[in-house]
Amino acid sequence: MVVHVACVAFCWVNACTAKKRTLPMPKKGNPAAAEGEEVPSKQRKTGPSAVPTPLNFTSPSSLFQSLIAPLGLQEFFQEYWEKKPLFLQRSDPGLATYYQSLFQLSDLKALCGQGIVYDRDVVLCRCVNGKKNVLSKQGRVNYSQLKKDFEQKKVTLQFHQPQRFKDELWQIQEKLECFFGALVGSNVYITPQESQGLPAHYDDVEVFILQLEGEKHWRLYEPTVPLAQEYSLEPEERIGSPTHDITLKAGDLLYFPRGTIHQADTPVGVDHSTHLTISTYQKMSWGDFLLDVFPSFLFDSMRSDITLRAGLPRKLLTVASPPPGTTKQLCSFMRDLADKMERGQLEPHSVGMKRDFVSNRLPPYVQDDLAFTPAGKMPALEDLVSMKFVDHILVTVEPSEEITDEAVELVVFLLHSLANSREDHMMGNDAEEEQKHGSRGLRFALSHLPALRQLQSGERHLVANLQLDQDADKLNLALSLWSEGLLMVC
Repeated sequence: MVVHVACVAFCWVNACTAKKRTLPMPKKGNPAAAEGEEVPSKQRKTGPSAVPTPLNFTSPSSLFQSLIAPLGLQEFFQEYWEKKPLFLQRSDPGLATYYQSLFQLSDLKALCGQGIVYDRDVVLCRCVNGKKNVLSKQGRVNYSQLKKDFEQKKVTLQFHQPQRFKDELWQIQEKLECFFGALVGSNVYITPQESQGLPAHYDDVEVFILQLEGEKHWRLYEPTVPLAQEYSLEPEERIGSPTHDITLKAGDLLYFPRGTIHQADTPVGVDHSTHLTISTYQKMSWGDFLLDVFPSFLFDSMRSDITLRAGLPRKLLTVASPPPGTTKQLCSFMRDLADKMERGQLEPHSVGMKRDFVSNRLPPYVQDDLAFTPAGKMPALEDLVSMKFVDHILVTVEPSEEITDEAVELVVFLLHSLANSREDHMMGNDAEEEQKHGSRGLRFALSHLPALRQLQSGERHLVANLQLDQDADKLNLALSLWSEGLLMVC
């Protein structure tokens, strides 16, 4: 689909006439199921001399709605999400100017002065005869040499995760991570005239392209692996004719689902193209969710079901093929698990996916780090309190980490991303760093789960009305959250 919107009339006015609705945002699954359109707020400046933004940062939902305007959220998720590409062709000078302010070729000079390095921050590549050629470089990036390689060798400059350096992108992607409940990364691609950076390929992420400078010619092809789970190149002889042949201009937006084969080049007569790729929903399928929750299903069920604790047939692990009845027995176990879920006897507890998300996502976008520290009066039983940074808090139920001689105990962990590193976002930290970042949070007894879910709703509650038996437990819970910078007295 191509949506063309006339010049200044595009100013997101379409959404201003909609009746405001506020619906709960789902943490998993199809975001369309519970998202309502909201009225955009007035334009604001992004800095003392910055360009006014047409985006609405009032809420995660309003941000995404303004990003895909004039298309509505419901239409996008029903017609396009995971189904087919969307091309929003715009003719709004104000939007084009704002997009350009997000990142442009001239920004690289200042970034080089900040000590960016090859491979980690910048990769130089060019597609020649359907093959990706990488110009191998190491060490700090010298702007003069970078400019020379760009102009003379016609390489594409692939800049990784610019939200680490650009505040506006940090704010956009932080809101999008709240909206999708998934990690959101980005790359900037700057390609000179008559050049192509990457050969035809498909990705394992949902892709949103924002054209920032110049023009980019895109060709999209029918997926060979719909909703692909991995990145892969595709030879020209396999992909056939393009399903979409379009040229993006500054201010335009292009979306396509994971698995969509694509390639892009800067046309003749265009000095250079700069576009931002925003990507999300990597490893966020139902299959990934089942891999995460299934162990907890079995763990919970084994405690009450003696048939699951019965021993395996002798030599099951050593014979060439399972003995008769093995498949039938496994099917019986899985049907029983499904029946228990339907009866509400088993609850899916996502642990791995939640921890991965909360430990690797962007921290909240704030102007002052003091916002993360305890502030105001300490809560008392008679005080009305509410949770801060609700979108950045996750609760998990999992086995206690303590090793004892007693039976395994389930506990509640409240995890948050307030201490996450913006500078490391989506940069592939090693396991030790991820564990350090992911350890930020609080542990409570399982009895505290109802009270935590009360507060996680974002509504105001009297400390005395929290769903705990003892007043001392209610007060201790409030003080723990307040000390962590997560709770405030209203």
